[in-house]
Amino acid sequence: MSRTSYDRFLTVFSPEGRLYQVEYAFKAISGSGHTAIAVRGKDTAVVITQKKVPDKLLDSSTITHLFSITPTIGCVMTGLIADARAQVMRARSEAADFRYKYGYEITPDALARRMANINQVYTQRAGMRPLGIAMILIGIDPEFGPQCFKLDPAGYFVGYHATAAGQKQQEAMNHLEKKWKKLDSGRGADDAVKAGKTLSRAEVIELAIEAISTVHATDFKPDEVEIGIVSDGDEENPKTRGQWRVMDTEEIERHLLAYAEKD
Repeated sequence: MSRTSYDRFLTVFSPEGRLYQVEYAFKAISGSGHTAIAVRGKDTAVVITQKKVPDKLLDSSTITHLFSITPTIGCVMTGLIADARAQVMRARSEAADFRYKYGYEITPDALARRMANINQVYTQRAGMRPLGIAMILIGIDPEFGPQCFKLDPAGYFVGYHATAAGQKQQEAMNHLEKKWKKLDSGRGADDAVKAGKTLSRAEVIELAIEAISTVHATDFKPDEVEIGIVSDGDEENPKTRGQWRVMDTEEIERHLLAYAEKD
């Protein structure tokens, strides 16, 4: 087998110990042309991503990268959208099975772990390929409050205070890191958890908008971004408190204006 042919098989390691097909799945995410950002604060977790409508004849209400999994857990998918829909259907099925078995809703960390385990199997068996998507899950945990997890095609998952995925992932992560260090009177680097607890609902939304606007150097219009939110803060409508929902354009416009005025 020639050295160049190690990327022909999903289950064969190269002499350097790499699985090229899995690495190509990561390339599918960064080459998707979308950036997704997630931030969590004291009582709120938010995801924001670009909304691109490639054709004037398309119905823009049918194009989305935000999906609901349970009433309190939602996700943003970056990468190949058809793979994303398949992953979301599986996540909903796993969440429903958990509810049926144990009598209560699955927690964000249990769902993230289960989906990461499934992703890992896709890197090990030759019968299927890894999915070319990064999934960022947000939800409210009854015990720990807002949660944010990112899953990748290799089956790795980890919790974040703030994270990004997609085209400009590294730039967005650098920006969020800088902002995080300035929180809690500049003590964010010493205690990231405590710093996160200082962020109110409005500040979490503003930080997410600022991050995506900065890395793309663009002032987005309300129909060019999508925002998903889970919040049990007092500012949230009591009817939707603790629930996953996607903001409508009027609400997005209000937040974009508030950010622009602060600038």
